[in-house]
Amino acid sequence: MKTIMANKATVEKKWYLIDGENKPLGRVASEAAKLLRGKHKPTFTPNVDCGDNVIIINSDKLILTGRKEEQKYFKRYSGYQSGLKEIQYKKMMAEQSDVALLRAIKGMLPKNSLGRTMATHVHIYKGSEHNNQAQKPIVWDGGNN
Repeated sequence: MKTIMANKATVEKKWYLIDGENKPLGRVASEAAKLLRGKHKPTFTPNVDCGDNVIIINSDKLILTGRKEEQKYFKRYSGYQSGLKEIQYKKMMAEQSDVALLRAIKGMLPKNSLGRTMATHVHIYKGSEHNNQAQKPIVWDGGNN
């Protein structure tokens, strides 16, 4: 059997649509990361951007399981003394659900220039409408297409 190594010229990119309504944030993020990385393809190559483009709708209707909304905090540090800012995920999901989802997806991608490139291929929308109809996205239902 011959091993296939994908390269920039042989990669075919598709567009996938994920509906996040009433789904856990982490489950949607892991499916999106898998598609962005190209792990669902038989020609997966770790050092090549062989993943697809992902559109996620209804990010404002994502849920957090357990008591994460009250107990989990989004933290960022400015670098100065007393520069730690904390936002409770309950507030974050209400105001910036797209940012919370994007951070979860970025955390599942490689921490290098390839991962930063892959992160630009995700498009997150809070509502059920998106402006990528021209790309004819395929509805992703967890690999059962």
